[in-house]
Order: sequence, then C-alpha cells, then structure tokens
Amino acid sequence: MSSFSLNSAARAALSAQEYRALFERIVASGEPYGPPGGGYGADYTKLNLARTRRIEKTFKVLPEVQAVLGSLAPQTWLVITEPWCGDSAQNLPVLQRLAELAPSVEFRIALRDEDTQLIDRFLTNGARSIPKLIAFDPTNEAVRFMWGPRPQAAHDLVMANKTKPADEQLSKEALAEALHRWYHENGGHDVQMEMGSLLSEAYSALN
Repeated sequence: MSSFSLNSAARAALSAQEYRALFERIVASGEPYGPPGGGYGADYTKLNLARTRRIEKTFKVLPEVQAVLGSLAPQTWLVITEPWCGDSAQNLPVLQRLAELAPSVEFRIALRDEDTQLIDRFLTNGARSIPKLIAFDPTNEAVRFMWGPRPQAAHDLVMANKTKPADEQLSKEALAEALHRWYHENGGHDVQMEMGSLLSEAYSALN
C-alpha cells in the first residue's frame, strides 16, 4: 500500500453484516481458524460466536451514552479484528450497537490478518492487539480517537497477572477464564462508558 488512506481502508473493509456472515461461515465449516501457530481450534471460534450472541441479547445502552451518540459529527469507525479473537467476541457487538445508535457513524470492520499493513499503523505498545477501533473524520482523515483492545479494567486484570512472579501467574487458560468471567459480569458497561468519554472529549473540542 504505497499511499495509505483511511477512507480506502474503510471502503475495502467489511460491513457488520458481511463480517457476521463470514464469522458464521467459519464456524459452520468446523475448520480451525486463527493466526499461524496461534493454537485456535474450531471450538474456540464457535465459543466466540456464542459469546457474541449472548452480548447482543443482553447488552443495554445507558441513556447518557445514547445521548452522546445522537449528536455526533460525521465520522467513520474502522475496527480491526478477527473472529478468532476472544476480546473481540465480547467487545465488537458493543461497538456495533453503539454505531447503530449513531446516525452519523459509518461502521466498518477490517480483518487484521488479511493485510497487516493496516494494523501495523495502529499498534498497541508495539503489538498487533485487537480489536482496535480507529475513529476518524472522513473529510480529512484526521484520527479523532482510538479504542482497544479491551476496557481498562480488563487490561488491568491481564497486566496484574503478568507482573506476578512466574510461579504465581495464572495459566493462559485460567487467565482467559478469569477475563471472560469479568466480561460476563461487566456486560459491556465499561466499553460504552469509555467510548462515551472518548466521543465527548474528541468532538466537543471541535464545537
């Protein structure tokens, strides 16, 4: 990609409906899907789809966040993610629902592993962490804010485990269980509150 353009990246990305159809086709195939050497089996992607469906059924938008969403300037939310990502299964449905309530938001989803040049422009502490949302002005491609890969409290949970002595750290499986338990109890609350704050800060400065 010699001349990078966020608008071009968004046009090449998937709609929410196209992404969901892809997700369901991957699960229906019964084949493993994930990054090379990632160890993500078919059952894990199937579980992610179940997590996504649960969030879609239970997530409630707070009135104060909905008020912010209804008064936004035109913008594009480009989310970089993959169906194999457990954090995405919990967070993407929330981001999508918020976008649905914002008439001025165009919501697009780019697959991280399809073209890593995109994610490499928006690394998180040097890593290709997903999901990663880039909110930008489509008229001049100015990036207004970014969010991801997980809410701060969930990030703190992960980092707290990493700072423990090696013999006290949770295993990868136990940490994932603790993280998804947190997501289940939180119900998307922190994601929408963080997004509401970011939107208020980014766009109040333009008015």
